Amino acid sequence: MTHNEISLQTKKKLATSLKKFMMSKSLNKITVTDIIKDCSVNRKTFYYHFQDIYDLLKWILEQEAVEVVKKYDLMVDYKEAILFVINYVENNAHILACAYDTLGREEMRRFLYQDFISVIETIIDNVEKELGLCIDKEFKHFLCNLYTESLAGILIEWFKNPQNQYKEQIVEYLSIIFRSSLPEILKNSPNKARANLV
Repeated sequence: MTHNEISLQTKKKLATSLKKFMMSKSLNKITVTDIIKDCSVNRKTFYYHFQDIYDLLKWILEQEAVEVVKKYDLMVDYKEAILFVINYVENNAHILACAYDTLGREEMRRFLYQDFISVIETIIDNVEKELGLCIDKEFKHFLCNLYTESLAGILIEWFKNPQNQYKEQIVEYLSIIFRSSLPEILKNSPNKARANLV
């Protein structure tokens, strides 16, 4: 096995351990010592791969959700990508609830924001290219923030109160919003005309 394969295997082992502990303990009660004992590795091994438990949690979310979403053709598979994220949230509600209870709403929102901003940027870049436009960077940044903040808020609200909305309804609403509003927003962006004149 290569060094990268061994490293990935170790990270997965640490991740599995953290997820196991999150089933019975709040995140702030889980220690690095708990995880390294469970995995039969030393402290140095843990800190070689992760800065702290929150870094490990971020890696779990990135590997299990964000990296998978990035593999979708986001021009074609909006609905499938959104459904994957919603299913992930549903299937891992205990992990997210544990993280939420420890981090609080604002920190959890920031956590999700950092994970999904690159996905939203990719969607916006793809629509911009498809429309043959050159959009002002500041406006694109504003748009990325708007959509990512909205998505993070919706995901938090849904996993905290799943009985308030049906999964299919959320997927449908988000798909409609991305598919219909984004092209129109980009077509009407403030600096689009200037970009077309260049």
